[in-house]
Amino acid sequence: MYLCKSQNQSSSMEALQTVSTAAMPLFLKARMFKPISSLSFSHEKSKSLLLNLTQFPKSKFTKFNAISPSDSTQPAAQPEQETETGSFDQDYKFDWFSNWYPLMPVCDLDKRAPCGKKVMGLDVVVWWDKNENEWKVFDDRCPHRLAPLSKGRIDQWGRLQCVYHGWCFGGSGDCKFIPQAPRDGPPVHSFPKACVAVYPSTVQNGIVWFWPNTDPQYKYILIKKKPPYIPELDDPSFFSQMFTRDIPYGYEVLIENLMDPSHVPYAHHGIMSIVPQPR
Repeated sequence: MYLCKSQNQSSSMEALQTVSTAAMPLFLKARMFKPISSLSFSHEKSKSLLLNLTQFPKSKFTKFNAISPSDSTQPAAQPEQETETGSFDQDYKFDWFSNWYPLMPVCDLDKRAPCGKKVMGLDVVVWWDKNENEWKVFDDRCPHRLAPLSKGRIDQWGRLQCVYHGWCFGGSGDCKFIPQAPRDGPPVHSFPKACVAVYPSTVQNGIVWFWPNTDPQYKYILIKKKPPYIPELDDPSFFSQMFTRDIPYGYEVLIENLMDPSHVPYAHHGIMSIVPQPR
């Protein structure tokens, strides 16, 4: 970890060093002999104490006079305010549902059957649309009775068929056929409520990616924004292996685990040749 100290932080440290040492014993005396459970460590109180210790008379710091070697009557230019590298907008909020996410490696999918997954808390179904020759990602709920489409099948015409009442859907989410609807009746299969929500999807690096938002404004999001590309995965000179594993916790726990190598000899005993020596 690299720690960077800004100019403002340096000034604060110098100010603390110039504080009269007589003030410190008073502060310590009031705090030293109280039980730690009775002490207050709130952010507001710590800040106010720091401000009280580092306050200076205004008369010493109100004006700075600069002597210029030239006779110019133009006012001296104000120094540019430094900005910290890597700073970000405090009001910025990351939209988790406006980004591409890997769903499944193509090698783990079967073109003959739909596959259900839960990603970002969303139940989705991945299936092969042979009519458009591409993988599709739908909401895993039939609009009829909310039965999971992932439990259905691909019919002989290449449509996704619901396992409950046999409703059939095309690659655009439109309902193609309702077995129970009379042939001479109204075309109820074409009603908007009979359609399935479709997620934008694509295949890259041998992985099916999807955009977890069915809003129509994202229908052509692939033109504006593509998933992150890893060229080595498509390079035949590199060897790569893909596998998936469902884990019952969030990504933040997984990242913390991956950044903690000290647990490997114990939690994964026997898979590494390096064994801690007894002391």
